[in-house]
Amino acid sequence: MNFIDGGVCAPKGFQAAGIHVGVKTNRLEKKDLAIILSDVQCSAAAVYTKNVVKAAPLYITKENLANGRARAVLANSGNANACAPNGEEASRRSCLAAAAALGIDASDIIVASTGVIGQEFPVEVVENGMAELVSKLAYDNSKDAAAAIMTTDLTMKELAIEFELDGKTISIGGITKGSGMIHPNMGTMLAFLTTDCAISSDMISKALIDATKVSFNRISVDGDTSTNDMMSLMANGMAGNDEITAVGAHYDTFTQALNMLCVELAKMIASDGEGATHLITCFVHGAVSESEAETMSMSVISSSLTKAAIFGADANWGRILCAMGYSGVEFDPDKVDVAFESSVGRILVCEKGRGLAFDEDFAKKILTERDVIIDIDMNSGDAHCTCWGCDLTYDYVKINGDYRS
Repeated sequence: MNFIDGGVCAPKGFQAAGIHVGVKTNRLEKKDLAIILSDVQCSAAAVYTKNVVKAAPLYITKENLANGRARAVLANSGNANACAPNGEEASRRSCLAAAAALGIDASDIIVASTGVIGQEFPVEVVENGMAELVSKLAYDNSKDAAAAIMTTDLTMKELAIEFELDGKTISIGGITKGSGMIHPNMGTMLAFLTTDCAISSDMISKALIDATKVSFNRISVDGDTSTNDMMSLMANGMAGNDEITAVGAHYDTFTQALNMLCVELAKMIASDGEGATHLITCFVHGAVSESEAETMSMSVISSSLTKAAIFGADANWGRILCAMGYSGVEFDPDKVDVAFESSVGRILVCEKGRGLAFDEDFAKKILTERDVIIDIDMNSGDAHCTCWGCDLTYDYVKINGDYRS
């Protein structure tokens, strides 16, 4: 399996485009409407936020995907269309406009939004810009679509992976966005995946749920679960493999590739957290069970005090044990070892629950690197889990203090 360029256009038969139509009224140079189109009908599925307050596009997409089929994705940034007047009507009109321009059925469109909550969606600008958007569709245009779904993101997030199945070359591609309001229970913000693999919608749905558990639901930026989080996958079968309709060796190969892709995309989100200067990887091992390791790892990367310590390059390991202690997992603190690691090196700072004398200058040098690992050995079992987060900086408050402006 190899990571490749091309994003959502890497798989055969997928085009994409992204332009500015005016959803973002205060950023006239920023793209704000994206489209992804398959040459043929696709098996499709999606997973959604568990936030009780959900944006209108999620309800429309759930309706449209009830038959497990789709041809296109339409997504905007700049307005969440959540808790907004006439929200569902605006999403339906957006689908109708895209369907008319593409010559497909409106029920075959996955629709999504991201941006400010509570403001009426300017559906007219979407309708007026649809002809131009569709005219820009191309088989090498994933980057424009990726740019058009960005809000406070500083980096574009796209990637693809390639592997062999049935003697055929299969690709899975993805674009995603997310920088703030990122926390488990579908903490993806938006992620759109495409594949030329032949696989049924039932198997896609199962694969997405499993992939989310080990990737997007193991990242946290700020503890807020968004109203708009959604991840979808369309599979058009154009690679020519025998359709995957049940669990087995071929399904396992597909899910291995999907999981690898989703983990890398999730890490991109964590690394690009609002105001972030560090990607934090928390590896908990030697645990009694994977679920307990996950709970403790998530507690550590979600801890505001731990995040602030990493921002300050302060090897304050006590904040890590504190976060583990309130995670809800029962464990023996007197067995826990904690180390910090980066490209500079590794330093053990806590052994069997007690502090060690260590080189503070070397620890600071380790924590000054962009990518930092918190290594926690529970010394109690064979289970492990890795989660990802970012530091908490002054800029996070600045960005969210004037988000609407």
